[in-house]
Amino acid sequence: MTPDDLKKRTKQFGLRVIRLVEALPKTQTSAVIGKQLLDCAMSVGANYRAACKGKSKADFIAKLGIVEE
Repeated sequence: MTPDDLKKRTKQFGLRVIRLVEALPKTQTSAVIGKQLLDCAMSVGANYRAACKGKSKADFIAKLGIVEE
């Protein structure tokens, strides 16, 4: 698996979560949970892209730990 594969997969994950949240019922509870879910899902891709820009292998590994959380 290459870094580009993971970039594509994290993007697809984000898009799938967006579609899921848009399909939720239009209630206050769904809105709150949907927002939290979107924030979490989008952070995976954003943090992975930040890790790819790490200045060293150690920096990459440290930032990848954030993605894993």
